[in-house]
Amino acid sequence: MRVIDLNADVGEADNPIWAAAEAQILKVVSSANIACGGHAGNEQTMRTTIQLAKANNVTIGAHPAYPDKENFGRHSLVLGEDISAKALKLSLTEQISRLAEIASDEGVFISYVKPHGALYNDAVRDSEKANLIADVIEELDKNLILLGGPQSEMTRAAKAAQLDFIAEGFIDRRYTDDGHLLSRTIEGAVLDTNEARVAQTLDLAFEKSVETHTGKRLKIEAQSLCLHGDSEGAVQTAIQARQALEHKGVIIKSFANTHFNRLSYVV
Repeated sequence: MRVIDLNADVGEADNPIWAAAEAQILKVVSSANIACGGHAGNEQTMRTTIQLAKANNVTIGAHPAYPDKENFGRHSLVLGEDISAKALKLSLTEQISRLAEIASDEGVFISYVKPHGALYNDAVRDSEKANLIADVIEELDKNLILLGGPQSEMTRAAKAAQLDFIAEGFIDRRYTDDGHLLSRTIEGAVLDTNEARVAQTLDLAFEKSVETHTGKRLKIEAQSLCLHGDSEGAVQTAIQARQALEHKGVIIKSFANTHFNRLSYVV
């Protein structure tokens, strides 16, 4: 029987309606990528999201980003121009560590790290940024899993650092022919109907492929499927995607082992 993880980017809400939607999503998914102050979130949202994840037996992951709340972490920062490698490494370390400390306060722990937005997209292609992310994780805890793009620079960097790596596919985003996410500046980059999102969910789970923006088939082997908590209709997407998978006999379960304790991290 097929087992797959369903993850969501959460802890990003800045209004009550969005926060309520995130709370509903956390009743459906198996892993939560929690914003930890880089692109969104603060200590209170981190704590609240951790509490909700714990209550729903959802595995917790850190979702660090470029320190750029103004652009929601969706603009690339050039190393040596916009930010130094040292400053980025420190920011990522602080983001992950703070989430881990709050999780420890709540009697749980973080199991993995998934970069956010432009940092994720850059690290798919950019070996320097992928290595930097892997270095941060290795220095904090080599048991932390890196969640990222399949057959990417992140995959290679995780292997070089002897980190466990989990490949993910996106159920609500359109892909380019070369396996990258289509830029949000291009119309159609975000799948805008639940019908399309559920269809892509099933394609990723069973066909191990998706239809690209040009209509070609792209091979993607993913162990975790992601939906964005800030996408319109995200709650229904989560519910319908899970129902569709379970109807096909798929077990929704986190890729991470949640049955042991970790130390909190201190910068």
